[in-house]
Amino acid sequence: MAAQGSDEPISRGPARPNGPATPGGRRIVVLTAQGTLSGIVVNGLAARLGALTVISEQPESRGEIFRRRARLLGIVPAIGQVALGMMMRFDRRRGRKLNEIYATHGLNPDRDPAIPVRPVPSVNTQACRDLLAQLKPDVVAVYGTRLLSRQTLAAVPAPFINYHAGITPKYRGQDPGYWALATGDAEHAGVTIHLVDQGVDTGAVLYQQRVTFGPGDNLGTYQHVQAATALPLFARAIEDALANRLAPVAVDLPSMKWFPPTLWTYVRIGLTRGVW
Repeated sequence: MAAQGSDEPISRGPARPNGPATPGGRRIVVLTAQGTLSGIVVNGLAARLGALTVISEQPESRGEIFRRRARLLGIVPAIGQVALGMMMRFDRRRGRKLNEIYATHGLNPDRDPAIPVRPVPSVNTQACRDLLAQLKPDVVAVYGTRLLSRQTLAAVPAPFINYHAGITPKYRGQDPGYWALATGDAEHAGVTIHLVDQGVDTGAVLYQQRVTFGPGDNLGTYQHVQAATALPLFARAIEDALANRLAPVAVDLPSMKWFPPTLWTYVRIGLTRGVW
């Protein structure tokens, strides 16, 4: 269900003209973080769109993440989320399943060293904003970063387009594919490409598509499967922005924000509903 059921481009935004440019003179900047999924997204966009520059932020420390979640949710849920994360790291089957996903969908998790990467402490630092102003992108693609501040969004007169591994606005936040399955709502397990605003995955929708998962997929693999579906849509939305044809669509769904499950919630849902 691309763009709520359409395979036609549905996008309209500005176009203008330092950093590498594609053969047509277009400048694409990708704001991202470190990690396997970021590598998959960057490689996939470069393969489809050509030259681009990556601005990569330093990851938050585990302590920072824990303190933030404890403030939002309470210390007990935050401990449960940490416990689940530790358990997932010891899942030996995950590596084999991921290799299978990469082979099936042609995904490359090792970022191409030919793609220029500019490190910054955070996407919300002055260093990042100065770099964006220097690069003068025509479009900024966003994946896996901290929420962008008002100042960062205003750093350049270009559209910021995000890939979210869930169907918005019903599954905003974290682990959205898992929560769609866990709540018996597989119809809304999918991906969204949207414009970035200051909310949490609240920007206007450009494309959406449902994703079907395979046997053996779980919380540790869902987003890798989703990336295979999202990459063509993400590239299409970027092309739309470059061609000045961005056209957001209305999505009639309730708005909900989700957080990672705790260990005990994950085990309970796995045992009672078969969703892991």
